[in-house]
Amino acid sequence: MIAMPKVSKQYLKIKDKNDEDRPREKLITKGQHILTKAELLGLIIGSGTEKRTSVDVAAEILNTYNNNLTFIAKLSIEELKNFNGIGDAKAALIVSAMELANRLQNDSQAKLLLVKTARNAYTLMQPVLTNKLVEEFWVILLNSQSRVIKVHQVSKGGLSKASVDPRLVFKQCFLYNAVGLILVHNHPSGNTTPSPSDVDITKRLSSAAKVLDLKILDHIIFTDEDYFSFADEGLLC
Repeated sequence: MIAMPKVSKQYLKIKDKNDEDRPREKLITKGQHILTKAELLGLIIGSGTEKRTSVDVAAEILNTYNNNLTFIAKLSIEELKNFNGIGDAKAALIVSAMELANRLQNDSQAKLLLVKTARNAYTLMQPVLTNKLVEEFWVILLNSQSRVIKVHQVSKGGLSKASVDPRLVFKQCFLYNAVGLILVHNHPSGNTTPSPSDVDITKRLSSAAKVLDLKILDHIIFTDEDYFSFADEGLLC
């Protein structure tokens, strides 16, 4: 009996596709809006494996998380490396791209938004603090018309606490001639209830602000779904 030769399956690489089917060429000639999420993510990944294109790798990541970029934005470098074809460098590129998207949205909103309510402040901070896995403490610096001058990160901590140095908080106020500020920090647990340390830091910063002729207008505890406002609850000194 004559053995038949094995026929290996041919995998079509991106470079072997027609120009109109290549993500990079499609973006250049037709614009980024025509690309799918998998194609955009594939361009960030850059290259695939021996048997899969970068778009195939991207599609696997997206399919794992129901095609939802919000979930992918939460992934750490180590979690991304669980996917075949993703190493340190490619995982870092994905994380960087997600963070740039968050910062772009924050930059575009910060100069336009008039912050007069806790809801305004929460909306402003959503691109900055959504999907964060550890506590971060931020300040929103305001001018006399309650318009945003700057959004600044003061500290970044563990899963349940971010330390706050009052000097770093008020330094930003003087650097940017702010007259008012709103304190914001997130609770990764999703619980909006202020802790004893949250209450304590609010009192200490409010007292110090009065001495410096500044006004703390609110302290927002941020979660992905809701928020707690010290001002709305009458807890500001």
